[in-house]
Amino acid sequence: MTMLNALDKQFPAGVAQFSLGKTCTHYSTDIAEMEGLSRALWGLFPLLAGGAEVPLSDKYITAIKLGTDPQSPSYWGETGPYDQRLVEMAAYGLGLALMQDTLTNHFSETELKNLHRWLNQITDAQMPDSNWNYFAIIVQLGFKRAGMPYDQAAIDRRFNMMEAYYLGDGWYSDGPGRPKDYYISMAFHFYGLIYATLSANDDPARAATLRERASLFAKDFIYLSAADGASVPFGRSLTYRFAMVAFWSGVAFAGLDVFSPGVVKGIILRHLRWWLEQPIFDRDGILTLGFAYPNLAMCEDYNAPGSPYWALKVFLILALPADSDFWQAQELPLPELAAVHPIVPAQQILQHHENSQHVVMLTSGQLELNNYVNTEAKYTKFAYSTRFGFTIERGRYGIKHAACDSMLLLSDNDNYWRGRRECDSVEMLDGAIYSRWLPWHDVQIDTWLIPCGEWHVRVHRVNTARRLQTVEGGFAVMKADVESRAQLSRVRADNGVSVIADITPQAGVRQGDSVVTPPNSSVMFAECAVIPTLTGEIEPGKHWLCCAVAASGDRTAPQPVLPTLLIDNNTLRVTDNTCGKTLSLHI
Repeated sequence: MTMLNALDKQFPAGVAQFSLGKTCTHYSTDIAEMEGLSRALWGLFPLLAGGAEVPLSDKYITAIKLGTDPQSPSYWGETGPYDQRLVEMAAYGLGLALMQDTLTNHFSETELKNLHRWLNQITDAQMPDSNWNYFAIIVQLGFKRAGMPYDQAAIDRRFNMMEAYYLGDGWYSDGPGRPKDYYISMAFHFYGLIYATLSANDDPARAATLRERASLFAKDFIYLSAADGASVPFGRSLTYRFAMVAFWSGVAFAGLDVFSPGVVKGIILRHLRWWLEQPIFDRDGILTLGFAYPNLAMCEDYNAPGSPYWALKVFLILALPADSDFWQAQELPLPELAAVHPIVPAQQILQHHENSQHVVMLTSGQLELNNYVNTEAKYTKFAYSTRFGFTIERGRYGIKHAACDSMLLLSDNDNYWRGRRECDSVEMLDGAIYSRWLPWHDVQIDTWLIPCGEWHVRVHRVNTARRLQTVEGGFAVMKADVESRAQLSRVRADNGVSVIADITPQAGVRQGDSVVTPPNSSVMFAECAVIPTLTGEIEPGKHWLCCAVAASGDRTAPQPVLPTLLIDNNTLRVTDNTCGKTLSLHI
């Protein structure tokens, strides 16, 4: 209610939308203001469905009537292809599906017809070949459960389209050839579990499939959560914040028997507590654009002032009765999780350090084809961290602007830097991820990412026709004390310690150094960041560049023993010197 009350102060009575700021998107201001109102409903409708009395709900009901009345000056209008209003329609479908006549009783026959006609625009609408198909499904589900005319063929058609995205083991891509990011959890499985729960009797076979896939997904997705409640920041739409764990609210809503209700409750509540420790609200209590603090520089061009309120999807749990297993359960910590967990369909390896207090994702092969702002930073780095996140580019010239954390960057003697973007080849190996990428047409790099105890190891085989400068970065921390020397760089800061060490068999290839980024470069903190780096120069020909990277939230933690690396003909051997285990890879 605190978040809804803050919105209510910005919401004049008798209107169909409200303004939360003056920043812009690629769609109009009127649509952005309608979006802000609509996204609040992801919290309001479950709250009402759970039996709560919410006096401010009357203003939202009035707004819906005005917005869907073609004779009203506040009418939300006719939609076109790829229209943002199609996205927002899913909230109204949810309300109808959850509340049924409890909601429709507020409308006259004419008002219901207006509502149905306006929402029904989505039935055959042209939209992106992606999770957007679920918006049409949720609207039709709402129609069906509220006793309004619905189109079962439209539901079937949209599900059939999305079947092409299914990768196996519970994973989808967000459309053909698109990434495996939080849209898989907060969209595909979130909506899928709503549908499966509310259609269990009407569509039992599909409901069973959706539940089975969500159960498989849950066993992987739990690895993106840290013990302190943080989730790995990765991909676009991070400004939706709490939506990172909306999937677990869907699990609770569906009563999915994959982890105990206490474990699911713990994941959600710790996540919310983590967010409440971050400065994400403005002085009026409104969610800001950004991630762990207000930051427009990291936002996509579809992030309007009201967009962050998709975070309220996590509050689907409010629709559960007080005597549900979820609310009756005692909050439990994460179950014991493996230190290393590969996710083959997502081309990721998750590492859990410090009893899951720090989670690192190694990844390759992801790319958002729409090329949203800072796509490379959000998808193509080697590693992402719950503690240290990642940095974004702040300019095109100079290494300090180039977001070199968790990436190997190269320059053709001009101080413009290129890293990995699109991969020509990606392969999940036993204990590693391999990728091939070409920053220039005549520069080929083969990269192996290898989890190794408290470290992860990066091995690059570079075949270049150019003389190049190279910079490779570890995780970014707050500006602090730097220790750089031959072949190693370590930074100790208030928020932890980050180290990168060169372990290339040929000594002296790279030197320890550091880069200080501008303010607002990190998605985790507003201060200038320091990135420990290794720098060097390579001549045309074939080269090996190898390093070990580690980080900890404890700035006083001793550095773990470095791994060792041996390259012998076509075999790469990496040894974890803490436990003595060696991984051998054919290269």
